Amino acid sequence: MVIKRSEKTPSFKQKILSKCSTLRKDEDLPVDVPKGHLAVYVGENRSRYIIPISFLSHPHFKSLLTRAEEEFGFHSPMPLTLPCEELHFRTLTSIIK
Repeated sequence: MVIKRSEKTPSFKQKILSKCSTLRKDEDLPVDVPKGHLAVYVGENRSRYIIPISFLSHPHFKSLLTRAEEEFGFHSPMPLTLPCEELHFRTLTSIIK
């Protein structure tokens, strides 16, 4: 069964970008995350990676975001965690670059 997302319902990507844009004060932003980037956590050990926001629009990355939303939910108390192995993530990011 395929559930189509209503045009009025924001996508997971839009929710992430909205969450990032609500951080307006410099002291709210992590020092090591440059403008136009975000931190994600990957793998069993939850290794932290800083990625460009532009990655969010890549089809394979969108698939990871969908899986993260299904597995953890958007309102999860943990930071954005992607449900994949680090090797898979590094391969994907090297392809996107």
